Amino acid sequence: MNINIGITPENREEIATGLSRLLADTYTLYLKTHNFHWNVTGPMFQTLHLMFETQYTELALAVDLIAERIRSVGFPAPGTYKQYAELSSIKEEQGIPKAQDMIRILVEGQEAVVRTARSLYPVVEKASDEATADLLTQRIQLHEKTAWMLRSLLE
Repeated sequence: MNINIGITPENREEIATGLSRLLADTYTLYLKTHNFHWNVTGPMFQTLHLMFETQYTELALAVDLIAERIRSVGFPAPGTYKQYAELSSIKEEQGIPKAQDMIRILVEGQEAVVRTARSLYPVVEKASDEATADLLTQRIQLHEKTAWMLRSLLE
C-alpha cells in the first residue's frame, strides 16, 4: 500500500537511511555500555555499575523508538550485528578497558551519537518531518547530558 504522509518517497528513504545510522550507533553504544556494566572493576565499581545500567536501559528503549520511526516512514529497520557494524560510526572495543578508559570511551560514544543525530537535520527539515526532528532533538539532549555526566567523572 502506498504511504501518503506528506513526505516524498525520496525524502522518506533518505530519512530512513539516516535513522538507520542512528539506530546502529545507538545499538552499538548500548552493547558497549552493557559490556562495561558487566566488566567494570575498581574503586568506582558501584557508582559506574549502576550508572552504566541506567544508561544501557535508556539506550535499549531508544533503539525501539528509532526503529519504529524507520518503519513509520516505510522502510525496514536494520537489525543484525553485521548491518550495525557497517552502519555505525562507533567501533567495538577489544578487551576490557580500565574503568577510567571505559568512561572516556563512553563519552566518545555519546558524542558520536549526537553527531549522527545532528547530521540528519538537513533532510528532516527539507521534508518538514517534525516527528523525526522531535525524536532527534530528544536523543541529542539526552546524549549531551549523559556525555557531560560522564566527563564530570574524569575531572
